[in-house]
Amino acid sequence: MTRHLLFGFHAVGVRLKTAPRSVVEVHVDAGRRDQRMRQLVARAEAAEVRLVDSDDKRLRGLAGNDRHQGVVAIVEAIARSHSLDDTLEAAEASGEPALVLVLDGVTDPHNLGACLRVADGAGAHAVIAPKDHAVGVNATVAKVASGAAETVPYFMVTNLARTLGELKERDIRIVGTAEDASRSIYELDLTGPVAIVFGAEGSGLRQLTARTCDELVHLPMKGAVESLNVSVASGVCLYEAARQRLARAAARRAANDA
Repeated sequence: MTRHLLFGFHAVGVRLKTAPRSVVEVHVDAGRRDQRMRQLVARAEAAEVRLVDSDDKRLRGLAGNDRHQGVVAIVEAIARSHSLDDTLEAAEASGEPALVLVLDGVTDPHNLGACLRVADGAGAHAVIAPKDHAVGVNATVAKVASGAAETVPYFMVTNLARTLGELKERDIRIVGTAEDASRSIYELDLTGPVAIVFGAEGSGLRQLTARTCDELVHLPMKGAVESLNVSVASGVCLYEAARQRLARAAARRAANDA
C-alpha cells in the first residue's frame, strides 16, 4: 500500500475522523499541548493510532516545510472506490442536479487545495482536471484544502475534451469562464446539471476546451484588477449555483405549503 504524508490540524484531523485505519502514525510537536493539540491527540488515541513525539526539526523534515502546525501524519493511500460515472450516477440518484468543477491547467498546489475546499463547501459533486498540465493531490494540497482533499472526488482524466463530451451526453451543461465572454455568470440559470470550467491564471482556457463548452461567461470586474485568483473565481461561481438551487428549493417548499 502506497504511503504519503499529511500535515496540519485540518488535514490530519479529517483523516483520523473519516479513515482512521489508514493512519499509520502521527508525529506531534512534543512541546505543544494546547487545547487544539490535546483534541487531536485524544482523537488519535481513540483510534488507536501510534503517536510519536517529535521536535520541530523532524517535523519540518517530514513535511518539507515549516507550515506543519506541529502535526504530521504518515498515512496509507485510500483507494478511490468510485469512478466519475459512479459519482455522477449517485448524484442523479439523490435527486440533486450535478454540480462539477473543471480545472483546465491549474498547476499550483495552493490553488488546487483552495479549489477543493471551495468545492466541498458549495456542495460540488466532483472536481475534474487533465492528467497533463495539472497538479495532483499532495501534502501541500491536502493542507490547504483543510480536509476537503479527503471528501471531494478529484478525477484526473487523460483527455479533458472527451470527458467534457461525455458530460454533455449526460445532459450536463458545460459552462466555461473567459474574460471576453459577452454574458455574465449571473445571467445563467445554474439550477440544472452543470459543469463550470476554469483555465489557468494568465492563459485561461485552452482553445479546444473553450470550443467544447456549451457557452462562455465572465465574472463582472468593477475595479482596476482584470481577473481573480482561480480559487476565488471558483468560489464565486459555485456559490452562485448553490444560491440559485437553494432559492429554487425554497420556492418549491413555499408552493407546496400554499
